[in-house]
Amino acid sequence: MKAIRRFTVRPVLPEALHPLSELARNLRWSWHAETRDLFQSVDPERWASCGGDPVRLLGSVSGERLAELAEDRRFLRRLGAAADDLRDYVSGERWYQTQSAELPAAVAYFSPEFGITAALPQYSGGLGILAGDHLKAASDLGVPLIGVGLLYRHGYFRQTLSRDGWQQEHYPVLDPHELALVPLREADGSVAQVSLALPGGRRLRARVWQAQVGRVPLLMLDSDVDENDHGERGVTDRLYGGGSEHRLLQEMLLGIGGVRAVRTYCRLTGHPEPEVFHTNEGHAGFLGLERIAELCDQGLDFDAGLEAVRAGTVFTTHTPVPAGIDRFDRELVARHFGPDAELPRIDVERVLRLGMETYPGGEPNLFNMAVMGLRLGQRANGVSLLHGHVSREMFSGLWPGFDPDEVPITSVTNGVHAPTWVAPEVFRLGARQIGAQRTEDAMTVGGSERWDAVADIPDQDIFDLRRDLREQLVTEVRQRLYASWRQRGAGTAELGWIDGVLDPDVLTIGFARRVPSYKRLTLMLRDRDRLMDLLLHEERPIQIVVAGKAHPADDGGKRLVQELVRFADDPRVRHRIVFLPDYGMAMAQKLYPGCDVWLNNPLRPLEACGTSGMKAALNGCLNLSVLDGWWDEWFQPDFGWAIPTADGTATDDDRRDELEASALYDLLEQRVAPRFYERGQGGLPDRWIEMVRRTLTHLGPKVLAGRMVREYVERLYAPAARSQRALDLDVARELAEWKARVRAAWHRVTVDHVETSASAATAELGTTLALRVRVGLGDLVPDDVEVQAVSGRVDSDDRIADAEGVPLKPTGGPDDDGHWVYEGPLSLDRTGPFGYTVRILPTHRLLASPAELGLVAVPSEDAGEGAGVLMR
Repeated sequence: MKAIRRFTVRPVLPEALHPLSELARNLRWSWHAETRDLFQSVDPERWASCGGDPVRLLGSVSGERLAELAEDRRFLRRLGAAADDLRDYVSGERWYQTQSAELPAAVAYFSPEFGITAALPQYSGGLGILAGDHLKAASDLGVPLIGVGLLYRHGYFRQTLSRDGWQQEHYPVLDPHELALVPLREADGSVAQVSLALPGGRRLRARVWQAQVGRVPLLMLDSDVDENDHGERGVTDRLYGGGSEHRLLQEMLLGIGGVRAVRTYCRLTGHPEPEVFHTNEGHAGFLGLERIAELCDQGLDFDAGLEAVRAGTVFTTHTPVPAGIDRFDRELVARHFGPDAELPRIDVERVLRLGMETYPGGEPNLFNMAVMGLRLGQRANGVSLLHGHVSREMFSGLWPGFDPDEVPITSVTNGVHAPTWVAPEVFRLGARQIGAQRTEDAMTVGGSERWDAVADIPDQDIFDLRRDLREQLVTEVRQRLYASWRQRGAGTAELGWIDGVLDPDVLTIGFARRVPSYKRLTLMLRDRDRLMDLLLHEERPIQIVVAGKAHPADDGGKRLVQELVRFADDPRVRHRIVFLPDYGMAMAQKLYPGCDVWLNNPLRPLEACGTSGMKAALNGCLNLSVLDGWWDEWFQPDFGWAIPTADGTATDDDRRDELEASALYDLLEQRVAPRFYERGQGGLPDRWIEMVRRTLTHLGPKVLAGRMVREYVERLYAPAARSQRALDLDVARELAEWKARVRAAWHRVTVDHVETSASAATAELGTTLALRVRVGLGDLVPDDVEVQAVSGRVDSDDRIADAEGVPLKPTGGPDDDGHWVYEGPLSLDRTGPFGYTVRILPTHRLLASPAELGLVAVPSEDAGEGAGVLMR
């Protein structure tokens, strides 16, 4: 029989064990080994059956066992030490509190998903794991972050396989009362709620849940409340589920409702109000509209409110392709804003203009969430050096007249939270070398360029560690493979072969990620005979562990999964290659440490960053990857191998895959496998161990989330907070009026004549020319603009590369025609073809970038001598 109602029955902990509840409710346990060990000792078997979830453990342990522990002095001493350690962690000074710079009082960090722990399944892939690592690293550093997301009652789907290898999706219901969450409550004890107005007089209400991630509160909005109609209750049902309107409502709730939740949280707890709002991808972009509406209520008009909001907003883009951006029909967006719906004080046309694709090739009837994010954020970044370049190219149409390199999108390369992803055995090896506290500091705060202590670890210790981790992975794979085959309908009698799957002494390669087509799950299958030869090689065999989920609506991705599964089912190779369904954090934490090589073969440059290889590297795993994302930035032969890219314009997709697969096989056959199996005089793979050592020494400190968050603080959060403080209401009005005046007058800004003192087409290196420019400013004055000489090497089409801009100065007042003369030196500091031009840009003390307004004036064809001084 099926229950008609469900309750969560909580145990009554003896008073001596009350700190267990505090420890279970703070998700720091998910990256703090001593706390996990404490919970495991409560009941090792239940701990394993609960998936390492303290809340579930405490909800199922027997009263007799609790009474026994309440009298166990040794356990109580450990419990007291763990509780004291947590209190010190959440209240003591950390890196952020020791900085001399004036930093933001608080930062609100919005993301559609958060991967904190497998026990709180609110993530689908890299974006959520990155957001979770961002919160954890912020906590370790003491950054006063407030996380904001949605609570999905079904999370992302669980994956199984049919007998013929087709992906099956399952959506288990999550009960918030069984998770490490508490409802945010008003002073009278009622559950805190936010609400949004919907068309037709309806409302979308959501309660606010709070997870505690170390020092960082994470607010999660849940629309499954009794006051909502059936449709509204389902808004937060599934991560990335439903049609366009469903997604739009999710993103309005995340952005607009999220700001309201932050205000409620700060009101109820006394937490400082955020000075900076960080939008992690475009899904949360509507938060800027809510903040503009708040300022309109204080007397600002829309334009002034926009300036004030932009100053304190950071926008991070994670997609390198337009297809990865959420775009909504304009009419759908218009219906949900304005007098009859949400934000009635704001003109709907102003809302629509923020998301309009105004660049060449843009679709005027679509509302682009990333475009809105860029217009609402004065500071923006990609997530690797290459992705920053790709993003500047992709969005350059929003800044017409500027070279892509000048588009105001920087980059902060992602990092990963070492305490979450480093195997305990790796941590213990470091602790043995330099002590537990120094090891913990190195992995969390970071700051050092190298981990030199790794050089002193004996080769035998590294070899034994890697072999031990590989053996653990073999055990894990066999258990998961057995469970998967049972789910596929196999009987026990036909699964004896699983006991021989994988070998702890064979070179082990890992490949695990989401399964969109550009990640090329099946590139390894391009030449199946050659792959079989590699798997079954008599002297130097390889074995491969593969995992990954296709989006439920992506049948193409499901076909890739099925193709890989069918190959792995072949009795000839099934002991050497396996596909594990239901890839998630729990599996990943075993997979990364246990592999010798981490494989990544996306289509370049479609991997924005790709952090899985970073997690592997922190465990001494070497990378074998296409030069994309972070690997393009930090690859060295010391750390692994680069798969060549067949990126010629004449190469079609099929030929490209063939060439890159062949290069992959060559690397495995000729370089990777021989290096792994080669033995030195002491019987150890000396050269392989040296690569592991260099990976940990040089790459380890780079890939840390602590390094990433410190970069966000220093390069983006602190400048955004300074800008936010500078824009009080009066200054915001002034800036908005100045921008409006400049935009209205810009059509009359001209470069009329340019001349230099050069008398010939060649000049000596080191020569300084005198430059004289006549410009028209229309209704503007010199304080509104900067006139620049821009120079550098030129190509065959006279395009300037590596351009440098030098401001010129006005020589006096306007002439009788109202024109101004500017002069300045032009230094010829590089040899070869050299050119210059002149341009006029708007300038104001509160602009974060000269390109911010997207306005520039350049010479016409007949304005003067043109570009071109040839240097010898």
